[in-house]
Amino acid sequence: MSHLDYEINKELGECYLFMGDLEKAEEYYAKAIGSNGVHPDPYLGLATIAVQRGDLANALGLYQKADSIESNDKSLAGMALVESETGQNASAFVHFAKALDVNPSNLIALFGLVRMGHATGRLAEVVPYLEGFLAIDPAKHDVRFSLAGCRMCLGDVEGAAAELRLILDSDPGNGPAKELYAHIRQAA
Repeated sequence: MSHLDYEINKELGECYLFMGDLEKAEEYYAKAIGSNGVHPDPYLGLATIAVQRGDLANALGLYQKADSIESNDKSLAGMALVESETGQNASAFVHFAKALDVNPSNLIALFGLVRMGHATGRLAEVVPYLEGFLAIDPAKHDVRFSLAGCRMCLGDVEGAAAELRLILDSDPGNGPAKELYAHIRQAA
């Protein structure tokens, strides 16, 4: 099969997955795997199907296969999501962090890392990733709010207040930021 056959089958798999036809998507991803060369994308698609079917063990294996072909933020975040759902919090933390090392703007990995940082008591390690994202997109208020929350949990109340002020300076009507800022000021 040619590279064109691979691309067509992969695209059809993606289209059927988007439309929710898991059987057809699975069929075309399998054809793409049998096409020219070895590519990670069909395995990522099959892993998504496995997750939607609740087959997390199979999904993890497929994400690992995709990662062994070409490690990227999608395969790493996929492994981490499955690990977080199956209580493997330490492994999930590591894979979310590696995904962010590859792509600092992967929001799924970023918010997964925040969740795992809370679960594993490793919030201090999360802060640089949140700051890294904000260096790329400083106007992303939900990320800045998460950073403020992490700073509060770590005892840096003034740092949290500074993050909240940045949100409120550009979005004075931001309810969660107003509420948390008022709470901080009240406690001070």
